[in-house]
Amino acid sequence: MRLDFIRPLYERRGPYASVYLGALTGPERESHWRSVRDRLDGHSGHADEATLDALEEEALGAAAGRALFATHGDVVLAESLPEAPSELATWTPLPHVTPLLMRRGENVPHIRVIVDHAGAEVTVFGGGSPRSTTVEAASWPLQKTAQGGWSQKRYERAVDDAWEKNAQAVAKEIDEQVRRIGAELILVAGEPKSRSYLLHHLGTKAADRVMIVEHGSRDNHGQFEQDVERALDEWLDRRRAELLERHQESAGPTGMARVSQALREGRVHAVLLPGERPGPVWIGEGGTQLATDEGELRRWGVEEPIRERSDSALARAAAMTDAELWFTDAVEDVAAVLRY
Repeated sequence: MRLDFIRPLYERRGPYASVYLGALTGPERESHWRSVRDRLDGHSGHADEATLDALEEEALGAAAGRALFATHGDVVLAESLPEAPSELATWTPLPHVTPLLMRRGENVPHIRVIVDHAGAEVTVFGGGSPRSTTVEAASWPLQKTAQGGWSQKRYERAVDDAWEKNAQAVAKEIDEQVRRIGAELILVAGEPKSRSYLLHHLGTKAADRVMIVEHGSRDNHGQFEQDVERALDEWLDRRRAELLERHQESAGPTGMARVSQALREGRVHAVLLPGERPGPVWIGEGGTQLATDEGELRRWGVEEPIRERSDSALARAAAMTDAELWFTDAVEDVAAVLRY
């Protein structure tokens, strides 16, 4: 999982109020929020009215389950959750993001494409909310006919040229989006001939990431969406297995102390977590300042180390060093896949 979307949390100093709310509506939600606010207000030395007011506006503004993170009068991140975790309302030095990350799932930047002779519908998942666009270049002629005569072959060539021009335009759009969001996967469905043209015109980087999905047309997305979700799950399973294999083959660091050191040195490509890790660790203000020993941080120049949850500190260090974070029950303790 790439953590770009939580990085803004670490550009603001804490303490943070982290609030997880279930899906409630109307008066029930208002009364429920009041009890949550009272709990936050009871944390002596942390609560401030401006932050609580900002949280209240977000909490009462949506009926869906929410994960909210606020500090110094601002809600820095608000995420809707399809499945809310156990209710939580707490103040901590760092935002408590692990329940959000575990329920949000791995955020795979990818592109969904349904291509036909007229062009394609291209939907980009990554770098914000999904964005759909329709790509078309040539609008005529698109249909072959059995009209016969001396112009038949010339007409068929014109139709093929129109199909190929549309595929070229779609390929150009996909190549641009791959560069923009760093797409890991391009899922392509649609008319076989147009798919072939598209694959021929894609750049090498995009072509290497293509997975063909058999079902789907611009008029019928139902089976396409199911096939896409299945393909994404398969890709994620393979990705976890690859990372675990790399960790094992290279005898990568295992345990909080060794992984913390590798994160401080900026050598971690991916952190592997078996789940929530509430055990304590020591942190400083810098994104990679974490250690299991307070004295070690002091030797690194941190004057006043602070105790914090291990998983919160790991998430911050991973986000601030462009490392990935993956949850897997294939490891018993925190582990890391190194860049070098």
